[in-house]
Amino acid sequence: MITGIAMDDARYLTLTQWLSPAYPVGAFAWSHGLERSIGRGDLRDAQDLADWLSDVLDQGAGRSDAILLCAAHAADDPAALAELAAVLAPSRERRMETLHQGAAFAATTRAVWGLDLPDMAYPVAVGRAARLMAMAVQPVAQLWLQSFASNLVQAAQRLMPLGQTQAQRILADLAPLCLRIGTEASHASLDDLGTAVFAVDTAAMQHNNQYSRIFRS
Repeated sequence: MITGIAMDDARYLTLTQWLSPAYPVGAFAWSHGLERSIGRGDLRDAQDLADWLSDVLDQGAGRSDAILLCAAHAADDPAALAELAAVLAPSRERRMETLHQGAAFAATTRAVWGLDLPDMAYPVAVGRAARLMAMAVQPVAQLWLQSFASNLVQAAQRLMPLGQTQAQRILADLAPLCLRIGTEASHASLDDLGTAVFAVDTAAMQHNNQYSRIFRS
């Protein structure tokens, strides 16, 4: 199995295809509780969003999902990890977010590349697919984190005053964090799983009862 950071051009292009906004996982429909966080006044400007994203990546689902992705890459059978990923979701909508996107990712990846990839939670499905395609795990985790952050920035642009240049500046500033967390996740174990973003999790729990919604989480 490949464990270093090198990846040949063909595999790298496949990975960027998997994690691009064009890949049909329905990521545009989910905000990870961001819609509720903005709605209740937690986030008011670009700096608030940048801080929120940093916390989600470093102390929330970003880190935990990256660890699950790397564990799935290393596992001979990811079934138990898929169950764990679903159980770790702190709300019904967040559970739907990871399972629905994971199922969509698996369906398209099976159809295009013919992989033996059952429906499962999104990070576990990506980790398993990366193993089956002999991709190095560290860049997969790093690009996964950037893709996760990018989707949330795009959601924020639909929810708050945030220009395109501001949005891209936030993503550029988050790049070192994505690189660091992806590297750490590639050396972590399941004992390192855990989150400490209570405001984000409560927002995800409250989103279901929000009067006006454009996102599913």
